[in-house]
Amino acid sequence: MEYDEEYSGMERGMNASSILKNKVFLYLTEFFAGMSVMAVELGASRLLAPYFSSSQIVWTIIIGTIMIAMALGNIYGGRSADKNPNPDKLYVRILIAAVWIAAIPVVGKYIVLGISALLIFAVNTNFLIWAAFAACMVIFVFPLFLLGTVTPSLAKYSVDSLDDSGRIVGTLGAFNTIGSIIGTFVPTFISIPAVGTSVTFLIFAGILLILSLLYFVSVKRGLRKCAATAVLFVLCCIFGTSNSFAFWESDLTYEGESVYNYLQVKENDRSVILSTNVLFGVQSILMKGEELTGMYYDYAMAAPLMTGQENPADCNTLILGMGTGTYANQCRRYYGNMAVEGVEIDEKITDLARAYFELPEDVKVTTYDGRAYLNAIDGKYDVIMVDAYQDITIPFQMSSTEFFTLVRDHLTEDGVMVVNMNMRGSGEDSINAYLADTISSVFGEVYTVDVKGSTNRELFASNNPQMLENLHLHREKITDEGLYAMMGAVSDNLTVYEAGERIMTDDKAPVELLGMRVIDELIQGEVAVYKNLYDEKGIKGVLDSLL
Repeated sequence: MEYDEEYSGMERGMNASSILKNKVFLYLTEFFAGMSVMAVELGASRLLAPYFSSSQIVWTIIIGTIMIAMALGNIYGGRSADKNPNPDKLYVRILIAAVWIAAIPVVGKYIVLGISALLIFAVNTNFLIWAAFAACMVIFVFPLFLLGTVTPSLAKYSVDSLDDSGRIVGTLGAFNTIGSIIGTFVPTFISIPAVGTSVTFLIFAGILLILSLLYFVSVKRGLRKCAATAVLFVLCCIFGTSNSFAFWESDLTYEGESVYNYLQVKENDRSVILSTNVLFGVQSILMKGEELTGMYYDYAMAAPLMTGQENPADCNTLILGMGTGTYANQCRRYYGNMAVEGVEIDEKITDLARAYFELPEDVKVTTYDGRAYLNAIDGKYDVIMVDAYQDITIPFQMSSTEFFTLVRDHLTEDGVMVVNMNMRGSGEDSINAYLADTISSVFGEVYTVDVKGSTNRELFASNNPQMLENLHLHREKITDEGLYAMMGAVSDNLTVYEAGERIMTDDKAPVELLGMRVIDELIQGEVAVYKNLYDEKGIKGVLDSLL
C-alpha cells in the first residue's frame, strides 16, 4: 500500500503519456537542461562584463554562484522526487526556469545597476566582488536552482529496477555532459557573436519552454499554465531585444558583441569613441580634427623620439593591443609614413577600426594574442607599445618577467617599450607598482609619467641610457605646436622609477586582486561626495544633486 502511494503520482504521469515511456524524452530533457545551464553561465559573463569587466574574479563569482544553485537544486530535486514523484512537478519547474531566463534580457541590466547603486553606499572594500556576487545571486541562482532539480528527478522517473539503475543513471549523465559541452561552444562561437547575448538567453529559454509544452500537451494537463507561460515568453522576446546594454545611451553609432567583448561605438562632432566591456570609458578614439586626443596616446608619442633613430618616421613600431588604431594613426599623422603593425585578439575590433576609425588598409593587424605573437616571430622593432590592459582585466601572461623579457628580445639595441598602465593607485602595493618593478627587473632604464586628468600612467623602458637625451634632441625638431607642447609636458614630468622587489612571474601574477584594490580606491574617491550628502541629507539629498 505504501509502495502504491509513493509511486502513484509518477505512474499517473508516465501512464498518461507515451512521450515518457521509452525514456527518450527524458534523455532529451537531460540533454537540453545541461545545455541551457552552460549557455546561461556564459550569458551571465556577457551580461555582467559591461558593468564589472570580464576578469577572472567575475568568472569565479559566476561559477561559484552557479555551483551553489546547482547543488541546492540537486538536493531539492532528489527529495522532491522521492516525496512526490510526479513528472508534472518537474516540467512546471522547467517552465518557470524558461520564463525567468527569458526575462533576464528585459530586466537583468536594471537589476545589475540597481544593486550596484545600493551597494556603492554600503560597501567600502571589494565592491566589485560584492556587487557581482549579489547580481549573480539575484539574477541567476533561482532558474539554475530549478534546472538543478532535473537530474535527480529524471533518475527517479527513469530507473525501473536496480538491475538497470547504473546504466540508466550513466546514460542520463552522458546526455547531460554532452548537452553541457554543446551549450559551452554554441553561445561562445555561434549565437553570441551572431545574434547577441539577449537573443541567446531567449533561444535557450525557448528550448526549455518547448520541452515543457511538449510534455503538458502530451499528458493533456496544465494547458492554461502553458498558455500563460507562452504569452510571457513572447513579451520577453518583444522587450528583451529592444534595449541595449547601455540603455542610458540614445545615439550609439554601433553596438554589438564579439567572441571576446561587448562593443559600442559612439560618435559626436569632434570624435569617434570605442568602449569595450565597461560601464563607462574610452578604449580607442579618433579625433575628427586630426588633433591630439588629450589622452595617454599623446604621452606615448614620446617613445619614437627616445629611440636611436635619427628620424622618428624610420621607426618600426609594433602595437600589442591595437584596438582601433589610435596610436598607429597618430604616429603616422605626426611622424610621417612610419612602419606600424598591430596585434589585436578581437577581430571584430579590427573590423570596427576599418569601418569607423579610419585605420589605413596598409597597416597590418594580426588577430592573435600579443605574447603568442612575439613567440611566433623573429622580427625586431624600434618601438613596442603594450596596450593590452583594460581596467581590472589584465592578462597575467602579459604582466610577467617572462613576457617583458620577450618584449626586450624583440626590440632593437636602442629600442623602447611603452606600456599604458590604466589604473594608477596610490599605495606601494598597487598593480602599477608591481608592473613597474617587474619591468625594472628586465630593463635598465625605466621612466614613468602620469597622464593628466586620468588614472593612466605611461611607462617607458629601454636598455638605452640615452633615451631621455634623444627625447630632448628630437623634441626641438618638432614643428607642430601641439605635439611640441605635449612632448615638453612629457619630458618635464618624466620620473626615474625607483624599483622595488614586487616581481610578477608566469607562476605568480595576482594582477586581478591587485587591480581590484585600485578599483575600490577609485570608487571610494568618486562616491565620497555622495556618501557625505547621504549622511547629511539622506537619499533625497543625493537625488537632488543628480537631478
